[in-house]
Amino acid sequence: MTDITNIDDLPIRDELKGKSPYGAPQLHVPVLLNTNENPYSLPDDLVARIAERVAEAARNLNRYPDRDAVELRTRLAAYLTGSTGHAVTKEQVWAANGSNEIIQQLMQTFGGSGRTALGFSPTYQMHDLISRGTGTRWIEGPRNEDFTIDEDAAVAALVAERPDVLFLCSPNNPTGTALARGAVERLYDAAQSVKPTLVIVDEAYVEFSHQPSLLSLLDGRPLMVVTRTMSKAFGAAGLRLGYFAATPAVVDAVQLVRLPYHLSAVTQATALAALDFTDVLLGYVEKLKSERDRIVTELRTMGLEVTDSDANFVQFGRFQNTRAVWQAILDQGVLVRDNGVPGRLRVTAGTPAENDAFLDAVRTAIKEL
Repeated sequence: MTDITNIDDLPIRDELKGKSPYGAPQLHVPVLLNTNENPYSLPDDLVARIAERVAEAARNLNRYPDRDAVELRTRLAAYLTGSTGHAVTKEQVWAANGSNEIIQQLMQTFGGSGRTALGFSPTYQMHDLISRGTGTRWIEGPRNEDFTIDEDAAVAALVAERPDVLFLCSPNNPTGTALARGAVERLYDAAQSVKPTLVIVDEAYVEFSHQPSLLSLLDGRPLMVVTRTMSKAFGAAGLRLGYFAATPAVVDAVQLVRLPYHLSAVTQATALAALDFTDVLLGYVEKLKSERDRIVTELRTMGLEVTDSDANFVQFGRFQNTRAVWQAILDQGVLVRDNGVPGRLRVTAGTPAENDAFLDAVRTAIKEL
């Protein structure tokens, strides 16, 4: 009988071999700025409202939750309509446990064995991992030196590779780079000119962007999907609630693969409570945008290269020894993210005090190294 002592001894699928699970280090230090969390705790009034909503849901926990999350989808559609000015109905919205489950459901529906997905690296690693996890072949497209997408090269890749799914991340994680509306229009058209291709526009960080949402591009584009999350702008990373907007046909399609009753009654109740406090939570977003811009200015004053950011994080460098700089910052009690982008690190915008600690740590690190 074969001894099995580690993952390499298991008969896992070929596309998963040699891969590492997604995740950032979870270390106990005073300042945590590595996972793009919103640093502001939920206000007391919202915490109380969550308790009320959850208590109401608890009375019926002997029953399955609303399988279709109709009330939640209605409220999410209203939020999208109000925040973007583009009308969205509940029939166009679907919700799941975090935007990662949203992407997984889309890939289970439109990806799979014999199909391919194309994205532009560096980008959100879960696009690659979920593609592989659903048996979809992942194709890496290039970015320019400034981390924008070379549209001509992208169109050429679409024609050559003929992907079934195209990922466009705006703002892009980990670079913070936003896509222009015209670029998305061109890439969507190029993809459809070759074959029917689902185009997923990942807007996890769009509330922090200098640019408006691309949601209005859904009109006349039945194979475009815009994904969102409540983890960032709503300060609800622990809630795990993601959603997307698309044509009602796409919403119907993902229900073929969604697990029954996948969103618990408690999750739905908590998300509805958070939506009652949209204005308050988006006020925190404005503070974070200001702090993000301050970080960019301060890092550039230090002589560092900083990628323009439309997210709640900033990519900075370049360093000869990225790991040494990361460790030097950590030694001062500040945890940032090493995403593997050569010569660069990423920091999440925190509270003013946290950002001050980070900036002081960087100044010390670059002096010592």
